[in-house]
Amino acid sequence: MIKRDRYLAQLISNKENGFPKVVTGIRRCGKSFLLKEIYRRYLVDSGTDPDNILTIELDTDAGIRYRNPLILGKYVREYCGGKGKCFVFIDEIQLVNTIVNPAFTGDRIVLAKSGDENTISFVEVVLGLSRERNIDLYVTGSNSKMLSSDIVTEFRDKATIINIGPLSFEEFYLHAGGSKTDAFYDYLTYGGMPLAVLKDKGEKRAYLKNLFNTTYIADILEHNRIQKSEALEELCNILSTCTGELINSQKLADTYNSVSHLGIDKDTVTKYISFFMDAFIIREARRYDVKGRREIGALRKYYFADTGLRNARLDFSFTDEGHLLETVVFNELIYNGYSVSVGTYDKVEKDGSGKSTKKNYEIDFLARRDSRVFYVQTSSDLSKEDTRKRELKPFLALNDQIQKVLVINKPLDESLDENGFIIIGITDFLLRFIK
Repeated sequence: MIKRDRYLAQLISNKENGFPKVVTGIRRCGKSFLLKEIYRRYLVDSGTDPDNILTIELDTDAGIRYRNPLILGKYVREYCGGKGKCFVFIDEIQLVNTIVNPAFTGDRIVLAKSGDENTISFVEVVLGLSRERNIDLYVTGSNSKMLSSDIVTEFRDKATIINIGPLSFEEFYLHAGGSKTDAFYDYLTYGGMPLAVLKDKGEKRAYLKNLFNTTYIADILEHNRIQKSEALEELCNILSTCTGELINSQKLADTYNSVSHLGIDKDTVTKYISFFMDAFIIREARRYDVKGRREIGALRKYYFADTGLRNARLDFSFTDEGHLLETVVFNELIYNGYSVSVGTYDKVEKDGSGKSTKKNYEIDFLARRDSRVFYVQTSSDLSKEDTRKRELKPFLALNDQIQKVLVINKPLDESLDENGFIIIGITDFLLRFIK
């Protein structure tokens, strides 16, 4: 069994907190397994009577009848009635049908249409059941109808949201074992989608490529009522090749229009990017002026939530090691609880002729968690002097007191260079330094 200890700890810390726990995240990242296998085992091992754990799978034939919100609520209450504390897991909660309140239809069950009022949906079921004193409720939802922005809108401060992602490198390595370096290169190529990790190399590629067509793209099209997929898919390809680059919607629209016969404007690009973000497929890193201490500009960096998914989108034919390394570092910092920005600042310098000019510097990441703050530069290799100078120059020019870390895609132990900057190998950084 692949361990998901960080997410298990979140479930345990929120156990019986009076709120429903909504477990969400990118499709196929292990939400259902986390609840039905890992957390259930914890509850039983901790003394919970298995009969006080109710699991309802709405995506099975046995669960179809509970897609009626009134039947679902009634069944759960009857099952838990007369028992002590019950733990209720409802899988794929978004499959609950939205109906018109039978009080307005002569007690007939009528499926609600868009714009109907006086409706009952999964939201009312979740909030209603969570108010029962002996029910601790946990639900999972897929991305076709239950995206990140939807959850904020529907539940606001009435639920505990637990967002999970693909396997972190730590989770991956604890399962894979062996050489840390070999494990990292496998992770860099194929990522940490749980079902992909359990397959052999040839099956990994087919599985990851298929995820986009049959699951992610299909979900976005369905949820956002998009009739044609060409523009959406081409934008996804462009984002794959531009991983780690500073871009904005206008630049993406220009790139799209230069390679496609279909026209697309920046507003459509902005909208489509929000669809990918809501589906947890990509994440956004904003620029932060480290001297002015504020977010600036419209330029952003976008990183895929999983390197395997990003590589699959390009048929594993465009493996820019530097950008993949950035992606892993960014995702792992987020996983470990850091807020992450792209560091930037301007500095006035004299050129070769003695003329003062303003020069902009960029640092890959500024990471902040509680009182811990540090800058990160990533590099595939520092063996060449010009590469070393380029990577270190933003640190040298900044000259402030914040810790500066250079992460190298090599099996290196942590050390200090002559400037006092930390030089560290990628696996040591991921498995120890950022914990």
